[in-house]
Amino acid sequence: MKDKLSTSEEGQRKDMENYYRFQAKIYDATRWIFLFGRFSVIRKIPVNYKDNLQILDVGCGTGVNSKALALQFPNAHITSIDVSKDMLDRAAEKLKPFGDRITLINEPYQSDTKWNNHFDIILFSYSLTMINPQWSELIEQAKQDLKPNGYIVVADFHDTKMGFYKKFMRSNHVRLDGHLLPFLKQRFRPVYEKVKNGYVAVWQYLMFIGKKEQ
Repeated sequence: MKDKLSTSEEGQRKDMENYYRFQAKIYDATRWIFLFGRFSVIRKIPVNYKDNLQILDVGCGTGVNSKALALQFPNAHITSIDVSKDMLDRAAEKLKPFGDRITLINEPYQSDTKWNNHFDIILFSYSLTMINPQWSELIEQAKQDLKPNGYIVVADFHDTKMGFYKKFMRSNHVRLDGHLLPFLKQRFRPVYEKVKNGYVAVWQYLMFIGKKEQ
């Protein structure tokens, strides 16, 4: 990783660590009610489930998505990375049955060369909208870290027409203004793309799978 984080990156990392220090305790009990699409998009990944895949789960949180990946792809090795130690502590307990098939890393995902062309799949599940303003850099990094013909997989908030809700989500570190999908479609060839409404259409969420061309 970089020897030194920029001031904005360091500030964001500390904000996330502080935010999730409490949230880790209640995350699994509360987030399932509005983090739509995260399991559906995993089931749409167009690879042979028996393959010996290398998968990166960025912003893995309490390990819910890493567990889903491990169950769907029984021969895969999964690298699960998150800036919050509190969240990773929860993930470690949840993922213990999978042994060394899952590696947990407590650090931010950022520009590096150690994973160039290493992963078959990189998953961002409800993490990119919380990574501001570096979200575009991480998408570019994912393209570098994927093997040729590898897949970026994204489930996240998309947009809202409700100003009050946009402001509320901002207070919870989430940017909600439709910025992810156009950028993803520019950088990867879409193989699956869907935008759907959340509760009573207050907000939209997206599911996207893009292929890195050779």
